[in-house]
Amino acid sequence: MPFGGNDWLALTQEPALEPELPICDPHHHFWDYRTARIPYQRYLLHDLAADINSGHNVRSTVFVEARSMYRSSGPEEMKPVGEVEFVQGLAAASASGLYGPGRAAAAIVGHANLHLGERVAPVLEALQTASPNRFRGIRHSVTWDPHPEVENTAAHASEGQLASDSFRAGARVLARMGLSLEGWMYSPQLPELADFAKAVPELTIILNHIGGLVRVGPYAGRDSEVIETWRNGITAVAECPNIHVKLGGIGMPRNGFDWHERDQPIGSEELAESMAPFMNYCIEKFHPERSMFESNFPVDKVSYSYNVMYNAFKL
Repeated sequence: MPFGGNDWLALTQEPALEPELPICDPHHHFWDYRTARIPYQRYLLHDLAADINSGHNVRSTVFVEARSMYRSSGPEEMKPVGEVEFVQGLAAASASGLYGPGRAAAAIVGHANLHLGERVAPVLEALQTASPNRFRGIRHSVTWDPHPEVENTAAHASEGQLASDSFRAGARVLARMGLSLEGWMYSPQLPELADFAKAVPELTIILNHIGGLVRVGPYAGRDSEVIETWRNGITAVAECPNIHVKLGGIGMPRNGFDWHERDQPIGSEELAESMAPFMNYCIEKFHPERSMFESNFPVDKVSYSYNVMYNAFKL
């Protein structure tokens, strides 16, 4: 069966629950990876519009960096500015109303290499110039795992980035400029995030994807141990008042569910039941005021449709 795909997703149809409830989707991507071997090679404004207009009242969205449309020349540290320039254009097109009532990329999260330390300031200033009305912060992924079966997706892949002096110096520049940091890591790294958040308490941090639970490869079949490690990590980071959590990303295959392999896509009731132990634990620890449901589209689109996903969130 296809790995995701709109035709496959259309096999499960549901009416939207509470269709008037206004929603901000705080995490999605745009990209054009036409040469890559991934389920959704391109996800652009018309693709997002089709999803956010599929039944729920999505009023606005937040774009989060995806390492797409970087500048092809110029200083290496400035290449990520190209992505924000690209998304600023898509956001302006959305603001015309031509793609529906929702405002795509009403806020934009880009990328800058925090290992530059104080030298990250000109990069952040260039990102602000590229989007003076929408740029809000950056994501600097630090995903790292010692097992070769687990993909290390960080842009600057190395162990222990959050503890490095250069990274923390760059984070202080970010905080000084009133910008936020999106945190993307795997659950065994959550204690590192707690230490980092305490070292830079003035920085607003948003933990992505319920803290990066991994239940595949070396972590498969070890739920009692793996989930306990995750729960302990979530408890530790939730004790830091400057950390917020995004409730989503659970459709990624690395979370260990089989949804992307089914002949019939999952429905919202089963999805809600499967998500509930993880989502409710995060909400219990962070409380509603520091929690937000995210789509993580199109990454999570390999497992369920946008309409089914928000029905599950509402359930």
